[in-house]
Amino acid sequence: MDDHQNALSLRAPRLRPGDRVRIVAPACPPSREEVDRGVELLTSWGLRAELGEHVFDQWGYMAGRDEDRVFDLNAGFRDPGVRAVVAAMGGKGTYRIVDDLDTEALRRDPKPVVGFSDITHLHLALWSRCRLATLHGPFAKRDDAYTGPASAESLRRALMTTDPVTLHRDPSEATADVTVEGTATGVLMGGNLDAIRTETGAGLPSLRGAILFLEHQRGTGLGEVDRALTQLIRSRALDGVRGVALGQFLGFECDAGDPTLGGWGIRDVLRDRLAALGVPVLGGLPAGHGNNPPTIPLGTQATIDTATGTLTVLPAVV
Repeated sequence: MDDHQNALSLRAPRLRPGDRVRIVAPACPPSREEVDRGVELLTSWGLRAELGEHVFDQWGYMAGRDEDRVFDLNAGFRDPGVRAVVAAMGGKGTYRIVDDLDTEALRRDPKPVVGFSDITHLHLALWSRCRLATLHGPFAKRDDAYTGPASAESLRRALMTTDPVTLHRDPSEATADVTVEGTATGVLMGGNLDAIRTETGAGLPSLRGAILFLEHQRGTGLGEVDRALTQLIRSRALDGVRGVALGQFLGFECDAGDPTLGGWGIRDVLRDRLAALGVPVLGGLPAGHGNNPPTIPLGTQATIDTATGTLTVLPAVV
């Protein structure tokens, strides 16, 4: 029997008006103006937003020293009055502190953790160590171009209702043509490809029985995507995956194939590496580093259906 067949998710209670939400910075420091607007948004839902002690610290390119960033996370995990923890920003540095998370506090008192990109390291660690269902969603730093009304409403529903989440394939996404037909059901895991690859050999949880969600940030080329996927394949990390859901791979939107690379584009690399897994692959999901990101539960049951072009995920809260 696979690792996820009997793995019940640890799910937190949904948020209600009056609940406290702690904003922390596990990676890079955010701007005060954008965090202020994030606080305004949470407050507009009747929530009480508060900041971790070290949110605006800076140490190199990170939001304070490792011990201070993990202090803010654990303080939020341990405070019974805090009902959700939201990352202010991604970037770099979360991978440095995941070994020091107080997951026992979350076992006793589960609460949703929200973020994406570098925060994928948190999602993976929390699933691995206490089976916490978390939320791949926007940061507390807010601006109109990045988090418009649809993105904000998606986050509100994921935190404050128990509605399932459904994403539909967007034909305009660079990964939309990457499809291996079929349906598959399993626990949704994953997030940023580079973060998942970085955790290989350093705490990456078993993906056996999972639907693997992948997205990739702008700024790297085809070779880096190829290397990341190949590392996951060669390390056997993808053994037993039931399906793959592909989000945004930014920087490849107009990628018709590079003549200097044998005519290959991102579609070719993804097809070449993922089709060999022999499981359904659904590309084109509008989720990742693009504007107006939706909020997607991680650590709950999900189904991909290539015929309808949908990913449907059960809520992370109860």
